[in-house]
Amino acid sequence: MTTKNPNKSLYLTTPLYYVNAKPHIGHAYTNILCDTFVRYHHWLGENVYFLTGTDEHGTKIEKTATEHKMEPRQYVDEMVPQFRELWRLLGIQYDYFIRTTDDAHKETVQNVLSKLEAAGDIYKDSYTGWYCTPCESFWTKLQLVEGKCPDCGREVQELSEENYFFKLSKYQEWLVGYIEDHNDFVLPEMRRNEILSFLKEPLEDLCITRPKARLSWGIEYPNSPDHVVYVWFDALINYVSAIGMTTDSKKFLSYWPADLHIVGKDILRQHAVYWPIMLKSMGLEMPKTVLAHGWWTMQGTKVSKSRGNIVDPIVLAKVYGVDAFRYFLLREVTVGYDGAYSEDLLRQRYTSDLANDLGNLFSRMAAMLGKYFQGAVPEVPALEKEPLLTQTFELWVTVKESMGHYDPRQAL
Repeated sequence: MTTKNPNKSLYLTTPLYYVNAKPHIGHAYTNILCDTFVRYHHWLGENVYFLTGTDEHGTKIEKTATEHKMEPRQYVDEMVPQFRELWRLLGIQYDYFIRTTDDAHKETVQNVLSKLEAAGDIYKDSYTGWYCTPCESFWTKLQLVEGKCPDCGREVQELSEENYFFKLSKYQEWLVGYIEDHNDFVLPEMRRNEILSFLKEPLEDLCITRPKARLSWGIEYPNSPDHVVYVWFDALINYVSAIGMTTDSKKFLSYWPADLHIVGKDILRQHAVYWPIMLKSMGLEMPKTVLAHGWWTMQGTKVSKSRGNIVDPIVLAKVYGVDAFRYFLLREVTVGYDGAYSEDLLRQRYTSDLANDLGNLFSRMAAMLGKYFQGAVPEVPALEKEPLLTQTFELWVTVKESMGHYDPRQAL
């Protein structure tokens, strides 16, 4: 286990976003949610390290790049700036943006694999299973639902190949005990219960490589030039590679373990089963909390790239304003649950909550400031969080002006 550091800073992360398509409202929600936690802790005067980034390997990337008549590296290099630009537009204040194509990350992945092999937790074996390309996952025939992928419901193909496997099953009993003993490890409670229910069935060992003959776009397995690393195994390691696990021990001890991993509920299994077992095998402490939020839906259907019902956050932020868009995403859904999206709902929140309710509040405040304080906010030394009041006032001004109402500053 890592040595305890009494001066440890808070460490918050988003998942890495897969760059086989443009970012959508689901990506925006996750980063805005994490950014809100970060801003709150900054407001309290705490030191926070906020990590986000992009997941750039795997079958889907290789396939999409081929469809665009591009090499995978060229394709991801063109896609990543679109995510960076969205975070800039939305005011996401991250400390580090990691790419799984970074050399330092690749070296860390190979270092971790070598350690796990040395611990006896990786073995090579032949395998026959049913493969889902969109999920990049193998399934047994018993796990299929009506002959299709149990996660996404799409077609699978039968594959037989030789790969490397990680001994998830070795740590199943330990993981169940850990989750039962740590109520805040997986939140909300309903997601914790889902993971414990999943772990009631025997845990299959994880296939962590793909043959280069079938997939060439990935990090090369350290002891086999014929294999590349499974994209999920590669991506999860970003949480430790980004803070210098193998390159900067002082930085690593300043941030690990992570205080909060914020992820979508569709990738909770990877973060609440694969990742803690990987950490246990590596001899590292567990993250304190994995928080799984729900999906955004339209007419009862998940908003996703694969379904083609994408909601463009850039367009919405430009039409309604960044602050109003951020407010809508945080106000419309309880953290951990699904949220229904429609532009009518966004417009309604914009008008009723911001323009009317918040607007009326600050209209009264503006009038009172003009009447009693000559139009100036009085000095209140004890009010240490005054910038929050100022930012809220500026939000209201932006909303009112964009709707064609009077400028309240004229009343001051």
